[in-house]
Amino acid sequence: MWKDPIVNETRQLREQYASQFAHDADAIFQDILRRQSMPGKKLVSFQPRRPVLTPAAARPYSQQDAAR
Repeated sequence: MWKDPIVNETRQLREQYASQFAHDADAIFQDILRRQSMPGKKLVSFQPRRPVLTPAAARPYSQQDAAR
């Protein structure tokens, strides 16, 4: 089976990062919050957008059945 080198590298980096915190999700989350609040980091937030409703005729048949 073919393996994508970018996916492999991403998984290795994720494993390295998680191992710094003994795979503790709470500690990882706290580190992410800490890093976001560092000077020079700009958080962007956008106004919520209203959903765009697609007419039933344009939806795939399976979604039309689910809506009933």
